[in-house]
Amino acid sequence: MTPNIMKTLARGLAILAVGGLAACASNAVHYQSAGPYKSSSLRPYEAGGQRYEPHVYSHYDEVGMASWYSYPAGARRTASGEWFDPGRLTAAHKTLPLPCTVEVTNLENGRRITVRVNDRGPFVSGRIIDLSRAAADRLGFTREGAVKVRVKLLGPAPMADSGETEMAVVGPALAEASPAP
Repeated sequence: MTPNIMKTLARGLAILAVGGLAACASNAVHYQSAGPYKSSSLRPYEAGGQRYEPHVYSHYDEVGMASWYSYPAGARRTASGEWFDPGRLTAAHKTLPLPCTVEVTNLENGRRITVRVNDRGPFVSGRIIDLSRAAADRLGFTREGAVKVRVKLLGPAPMADSGETEMAVVGPALAEASPAP
């Protein structure tokens, strides 16, 4: 090889190396493995002085306290970019990918529903999920405000514009619980 070709190759390799390092430092490379989820839903974030790192779970099954939250319909966007609607069966979770579908079982009365997780939260200590008013109604705990639940990840949720965001109530579930992963 001639010295000019070697210089050109060396320069090209140096450019590729620098470009590769820059790409590794960006969020785009780190979140390319989001699969069916929006990669932006997996970016780490901070709330209330605490850092959260969402990720794709191969299995998620957790028992803990649920609460419910509400705003006027259309008053704010959720973390996934959808407009919040208290009449839909939706939920907020700190680390699950958005949007996803989970099964929530009220361990006190056995009611079980499927909801779409499209927001971040709850940021109240000791809570694992925040549900919309409609979801809390279906699970039978709007008066109490909080209840012990089991949350199981079912998988990615359909996109919001598909009209497939309203989920059905499922019959009573067994009240057995397994620890979180």
